[in-house]
Amino acid sequence: MLSLSTPTFLPTLLPPESTAHSPPSMDASTKSRIESLIASSPIFVFMKGTKLMPQCGFSNNVVQILHSLGVTFETFDVLSDMEIRQGIKEFSSWPTIPQVYVKGEFMGGSDILIEMYNQGELKEKLEVALAS
Repeated sequence: MLSLSTPTFLPTLLPPESTAHSPPSMDASTKSRIESLIASSPIFVFMKGTKLMPQCGFSNNVVQILHSLGVTFETFDVLSDMEIRQGIKEFSSWPTIPQVYVKGEFMGGSDILIEMYNQGELKEKLEVALAS
């Protein structure tokens, strides 16, 4: 007969919190570099590849949307710098790339831009942000 009672001893499968592995926190230098990049252009995109040669479909979606709206934007290829690639995720508390910033404010990634574009909200938001 199978017993369903709770065992009196369960092995610890995870280390205590004090020794648990967590991603390293970004250093001040990386944070400063990210802030400088974001400040360098009213619209800034952290992406895989460049706006001339996107290296993933999500980054390409963002580039195509921004080009279709006729806005000027700058990019940083996160594949070229692992500190920025990991740091930008911590900086924004957003786990994926690409990441779009408008006037220093994190707007979102590919899915959010596609949704805003399809609803006509993106063009208006960019026009307002770039006019101020």
